[in-house]
Amino acid sequence: MRSTFMACAVALAVAAPATAAHAESQEGEGAQAPVPACLTYSPGWRYTFVINDCSTAYRVKVLYGDGTDVPCQEVVPRNWFTFPGYGTSGNTVEGVVLCDAAAA
Repeated sequence: MRSTFMACAVALAVAAPATAAHAESQEGEGAQAPVPACLTYSPGWRYTFVINDCSTAYRVKVLYGDGTDVPCQEVVPRNWFTFPGYGTSGNTVEGVVLCDAAAA
């Protein structure tokens, strides 16, 4: 079932260029480490998928335009994690950031 869901998510990302996966490095967050290019996200109104094509696991969280705070989640190599989407009330997904492992 999980592989079917992943296949559907990938198909949607390919079919809808507006929601294509983006690599985002967040700057201006002080000493925030940049997000590697192999860690991408695909925002949608209902779900935001964070995809890890790296060889290392990363703890990440999604940043939202309205300041919504979500917990950090570990995304293991060659896998993905589902975060909430931007919703229908004008919120935006601004990117993803790496979480400090010590703060977890």
